[in-house]
Amino acid sequence: MRSNSISRFRLSIIPGGVISLLLLFLAFGVFYILFLSSDYESFSSSLISNRIFGLIKFTVFQAFLSTLISIIIGTFLAWSLAHQSSFFGRNFLIALLSSSLVLPTLIVVFGIISILGNNGWINRLLLYFFDYSFGNYVYGLSGILIAHVYLNASFAARSLLHVFESIPKERYKLAKSLNFSTYQRFILIEFPAIRLSLKSISSTIFLLCFTSFAIVLTIGGSPAFNTLEVAIYEAVKLDFDIPLALKLALIQLSITLFLVVLSANFKVGASDIKTSSSKIPWSEPKKLKIFQISIISFSTFLFVLPLISVFIDGLGADFKRILSDEIFLKSFLTSLVIATFSSILTVIFALLISDTRRNFNINHRVKKSKFRNFINLLIAFSGNIYLAIPSLILGLGFFLFSLKFQLPLMFWAVLAVLCANVLMSLPFALAIIYPPMLKIAQRYDKLAFSLNLNGKKRWLYCEWPYLKSSVAYVFALSFCLSLGDLGVIALFGSNDITTLPWYLYQLMGSYQTKDGAGVALILLVLTLSVFIFLPKVFKNASYK
Repeated sequence: MRSNSISRFRLSIIPGGVISLLLLFLAFGVFYILFLSSDYESFSSSLISNRIFGLIKFTVFQAFLSTLISIIIGTFLAWSLAHQSSFFGRNFLIALLSSSLVLPTLIVVFGIISILGNNGWINRLLLYFFDYSFGNYVYGLSGILIAHVYLNASFAARSLLHVFESIPKERYKLAKSLNFSTYQRFILIEFPAIRLSLKSISSTIFLLCFTSFAIVLTIGGSPAFNTLEVAIYEAVKLDFDIPLALKLALIQLSITLFLVVLSANFKVGASDIKTSSSKIPWSEPKKLKIFQISIISFSTFLFVLPLISVFIDGLGADFKRILSDEIFLKSFLTSLVIATFSSILTVIFALLISDTRRNFNINHRVKKSKFRNFINLLIAFSGNIYLAIPSLILGLGFFLFSLKFQLPLMFWAVLAVLCANVLMSLPFALAIIYPPMLKIAQRYDKLAFSLNLNGKKRWLYCEWPYLKSSVAYVFALSFCLSLGDLGVIALFGSNDITTLPWYLYQLMGSYQTKDGAGVALILLVLTLSVFIFLPKVFKNASYK
């Protein structure tokens, strides 16, 4: 029996271990090609130039402001939703907040420009009624902050809502019996419960804003508002200044690695998105209830308005022309194919890595030791490489590989986009799949061994019934993230390879607003449909 069990563990360790090694090798390869291609003398001579220092300063500054505002708004919204659990449309609002994680950034940018741009809804209303306009304030730092807060405040609210709803109701009863004020209740009961989550969510949002690309590229407005990520893109794509791109990439890699190491608890856990509501058994005081409902109503209005604008503006597009456009059809099919393959790979990688990692967290599989802890951390890091190596730097690495190895550029472009999409989705996938896989092994290992369940039988009867909903959710999440990504494709995009986000960006850059609105609507409907309905279809069609 013991040898049989060891063979099971070996089969469990090897596949995911090989994938982890390949991911670490990919990260090492990117580091290696960046250092190999850099000129040390020119790199060190201009390392602290005013331009580069200004880029670092602004990148950190906008990420800090975006994180601070997102956390404040997200906390207030989550707190209000936790205490108002029975109003009409609450479940729909929570579903919308969940979708912020997968909304293509270009859709958000398009909607914000439609509302706040020079010719946007607000300026047109002001001109009509008061003969006054705010102008193009949507471009520059203000626009970057608005777009970042739009995406990240809803993400923070959805994640923190789970934490608020997990607070034992006995604590609220104690606070009520002691006649705590709202402030005392928050400081003594609620804040201690959400403090650790605030730290992890803040670090995640900061990293996302620090490495933000599409938002800064489209509404940055001028070089004064460039971040390191956009400066790398411009150095490669516009100026073909590879030495400068390498300097910026190595600087950004150093900073992101430092941030990842500093924030050891950076993983929020995308599974927080799926929560079960636990109602507080009494109503809030009337004034507080009005305040909380006002926060929810205003936040909902601000979140929904850009999506409504995309929908309304998109309805006015000439879909007959768009759907017959060869470039659109090519972009649409390419996006679907790449998103499908990257989603399949993400699910497979997440399952195999989680299967391997749980061996190093269960004592009856692998005994406790420093070596076990080291391997466990190494496997965990391999699945979170994207936090340290953003997609644009990964794309730059593949671009340098294409210069050194004479293979068709199409090969490198497809490989780079697939790798970037998988790495981008993998941290969320592991956060969703690993916890239930660990619990399954802890609970059912001995039973599975006694019944001689292994391989396909164990997966079919023991693992799959508990994992099918998580697998469906991961597939949909990965598909949508891949569908809306404008990272690597910005470096490799051309007439030979193009995706819907890249096609939309070109339309926006050439001021083809009506066609852009139509493509934005198609991308929005496709993303939300996949994210909402695919898990349900997958679940209904799965083995029972």
